[in-house]
Amino acid sequence: MTEQTIQIRPMEIEDYKKVRMLWDGIHGFGIRSVDDSREGVERFIRRNPATSMVAIKGELVVGAILCGHDGRRACFYHVCVAEEYRKHGIGQQMVNACLAALKEEKVNKVNLIAFKSNAVGNRFWQSLGWSYRDDANYYECNLNEGNVTTFNP
Repeated sequence: MTEQTIQIRPMEIEDYKKVRMLWDGIHGFGIRSVDDSREGVERFIRRNPATSMVAIKGELVVGAILCGHDGRRACFYHVCVAEEYRKHGIGQQMVNACLAALKEEKVNKVNLIAFKSNAVGNRFWQSLGWSYRDDANYYECNLNEGNVTTFNP
């Protein structure tokens, strides 16, 4: 990676097209038809205007985290860095920026889901010292049958 400053800043809806290009370029990445649409991301950012982050290099979005909270507990979604920009601390910088924003909002805990098959992601969270929970079950209830997840090849 050539040296150029990476800027970490809160995500804005104007970033959506470039964030979506990032998501579409990541092998195995799951994209939900409704939640990850422009409208879905805009709704998410309106509810959480300061906590989601993007990593910018020049005109490119090379990393992104959707981060939202309910006032006491936050969740990270779609934490990703473009493959050619990994191993340069960008992911950790984005995580730290999200955590700082959450602390400003007096949020005390962050959860995330890393699929068991996501070896890269699981190694990343372990390297940051995040706690692995094997004492909890994860459940979901799909309220919108049209909100389908597709995975990139």
